[in-house]
Amino acid sequence: MNNSQLLKGVLQGCVLMVISKKDVYGYELVQRLQELGFTDIIGGTVYPLLQKLEKNGQLTSVRKASSEGPTRKYYSITQQGRDQIGEFVDQWQALETVVNQIISTKDGDDNGK
Repeated sequence: MNNSQLLKGVLQGCVLMVISKKDVYGYELVQRLQELGFTDIIGGTVYPLLQKLEKNGQLTSVRKASSEGPTRKYYSITQQGRDQIGEFVDQWQALETVVNQIISTKDGDDNGK
C-alpha cells in the first residue's frame, strides 16, 4: 500500500488534534506534524486540508499580524471539529484493534490457507 493512501485517511484527524492543543498558522502546523513523525508532509498537502476543514465548519481562522513578516492565518478548532476528533479516535482504535489481530496471526494459524 502506498503511504500517501494511508496518510490521507488519518491526516485530517491528526491535524484536528494538533490544532485542538493550540491555535496555529499553516507553516507552523506543517513543522509540528513533521516533529511528530509525519516527516514527508508538505504544505501542498496541509493547506488544502485546512481549507476543507474550515469550509466544513471544523476550523475557524483569523488573520494576525506577525513581527516576522506578513500577517498569518491562525486556525482554531470549533466544537464540530472537537466532535470529529472523538469520532476519529473511536474509528482509529477500532481499526488498530483489527489490524493488530491480523498482524498477531501472521505467523500463526491461518486456517490452512
